[in-house]
Amino acid sequence: MADRTGPPLVEMRDVSVSFGGVKAVDHVTVDLYPGEVVGLLGHNGAGKSTLIKCLSGAYRMDSGEILIDGEKVEVNNPRDARRHNIETIYQTLALADNLDAASNLFLGRELISPLGFVDDARMEAETRKIMGRLNSNFKNFKDPVKALSGGQRQSVAIARAVYFNARILIMDEPTAALGPQETRMVAELINQLKEQGIGIFLIEHDVHSVMDLCDRASVMKNGKLVGTVNVNEVTDEDILGMIILGKQPGEQNGEQNGAAPEPAPSGAEA
Repeated sequence: MADRTGPPLVEMRDVSVSFGGVKAVDHVTVDLYPGEVVGLLGHNGAGKSTLIKCLSGAYRMDSGEILIDGEKVEVNNPRDARRHNIETIYQTLALADNLDAASNLFLGRELISPLGFVDDARMEAETRKIMGRLNSNFKNFKDPVKALSGGQRQSVAIARAVYFNARILIMDEPTAALGPQETRMVAELINQLKEQGIGIFLIEHDVHSVMDLCDRASVMKNGKLVGTVNVNEVTDEDILGMIILGKQPGEQNGEQNGAAPEPAPSGAEA
């Protein structure tokens, strides 16, 4: 359950980013509280990925502020993001297919023994410990991750972020290309992270996934923020209307009852 008694866990305030004179993000403000999942939606080119890459340190803002626990911070590169306990799980998961779960979890941050060697035994023990918390059914510790299912691979990527003390987690379409059973597994993992007070920004195209996984949804169109809504107070048609029409739910009725709006993409995705 989101804790909104104090300042947001993270706030991106009045953020703008331009590329070659085109404003990809135009004075956008979004926030995220501990134990909350906020979905970021919009058509391709809406600006949601550019906005969130400012938080991950991949892009620099032209203007705006990032606040964590109410304090202004500088996030100029991925190292800064990690220092502020911001971790990103990309859609590709950034896993090394030929390595096992432990080697992936500690990739680039290996544990070293007193003699200066990579401590494989301790890394496996730590991996078993964190996976026991997140996915007790995970048993394939010795297998290369290319042999794992999509849901198991997500478990490894999430475990890596949690092990390194993520408080703010960015997830890029975590259920894309997963079957129903694996999607349920990822949903359970996300609920566990929420219970631990981790805040999650979820970049999504699928409105149904947002309705199932998120507490709030922030919709962008043409670089601007259309609005942020509580998911339990709107329908998927309301959110689709925000994506397509660029209007809040209360402003959509006239358009929906008049000329037909731009058709929604197949599969209720946008």
